[in-house]
Amino acid sequence: MTTPSELLKRYNVRPRKRLGQSFLVDGNVIGKIVRAADIRSGDTVVEIGAGIGFMTALLAERARRLTAIELDPDLVKVLREELRGCGNIEIVEGDILKYDFSRARSGEPSDGAVKLKVIGNIPYNISTEVLFRLIDCRNMISAAVLMFQKEVGERITARPGTKQYGVLSVLAGMFLLPTRVMTVPRTCFFPVPDVDSVVLKLEVRNKPLVPLSDEGFFFQVVRTAFSKRRKTLYNNLKMMTAAVPAAELLERIGIDPGRRGETLSIEEFGKLANAIKTEVEKLRG
Repeated sequence: MTTPSELLKRYNVRPRKRLGQSFLVDGNVIGKIVRAADIRSGDTVVEIGAGIGFMTALLAERARRLTAIELDPDLVKVLREELRGCGNIEIVEGDILKYDFSRARSGEPSDGAVKLKVIGNIPYNISTEVLFRLIDCRNMISAAVLMFQKEVGERITARPGTKQYGVLSVLAGMFLLPTRVMTVPRTCFFPVPDVDSVVLKLEVRNKPLVPLSDEGFFFQVVRTAFSKRRKTLYNNLKMMTAAVPAAELLERIGIDPGRRGETLSIEEFGKLANAIKTEVEKLRG
């Protein structure tokens, strides 16, 4: 069987730094990622950053339909050549941040029962944006298995009270169930990056961990609470709670105004956002 390294040499692929390209060349790791995705014969899959198509071919063997998205036009040519005999693959040249996930579900039952599985070794310079994009489109997705820079993966899975806990931890935990699949050493890539990596499985919750009155406002509250990590909730949030003194509002919902954002659980953040939203609506009404 052809290896990822052999494919790179065959097509004389030269990684483009501006696109953040670093190719996963360890076939064992690729196999573990595919198995972690738990692709079934009836699944519809979207692969982010299909690259030279090694993982794409393995996924296509298991899935009913596969959409392989790749931004680099030279790599798209490689994909079309290598996968020309696979009738269940659609190759899309484009930016995942602009991709309409409903396109991958075209032809599926109109009741929306079929949801996508997303897999990818995403460029680390857009990993946060990709995560937020998946959260926005989560009604069309059942789960994702993605490669992240190790430090970013630690932030996504962090617990309250740790230095890694922050905006990514809260937003991911509210809408997803993140679990670590494995750590991937930098030596598994070409060219070798300066950081190690981690593979996470992100299962989409059927509903948010806490019912939210306004998801956009929840995002705003979380970002504001972490805007200056060394400051207390009171100091970070006082401009958002003009309708009522911040300290009074926090105490009313059972949260000490002197706490910092990094100490709040995801459930407390949901409760806090709903309370502030209620006060804002009262002011407007």
